[in-house]
Amino acid sequence: MTDQETTVERLSCGRCGISLQPGTGNFYRVTIEAVADPTFSAEDQGTDLRQEIERLLARLEVLSEQEAMNQIYRRLVLFLCGRCYRRWIDNPMTGRWPKRVRANH
Repeated sequence: MTDQETTVERLSCGRCGISLQPGTGNFYRVTIEAVADPTFSAEDQGTDLRQEIERLLARLEVLSEQEAMNQIYRRLVLFLCGRCYRRWIDNPMTGRWPKRVRANH
């Protein structure tokens, strides 16, 4: 048995904690990618590029490699049971479940 198979066998819903069984179709794998804004503002276009890079490098010196990376790119993988997925996908922007969901779950 591989490490991946062991991990998959012990899945639980990231919202309610119910056990998820691979191969039964009772859950969803949700991947979320967040990337920092790659565009330049009108103000940036008049900036000395070398000076701007030096300023950014100075800001990064106080951060760990992981902290710096997290400011630029994050990828999360969530596992949700069917019930939680249906409620989440209808309103993914909220940090809380709607009241009707919290009361029933």
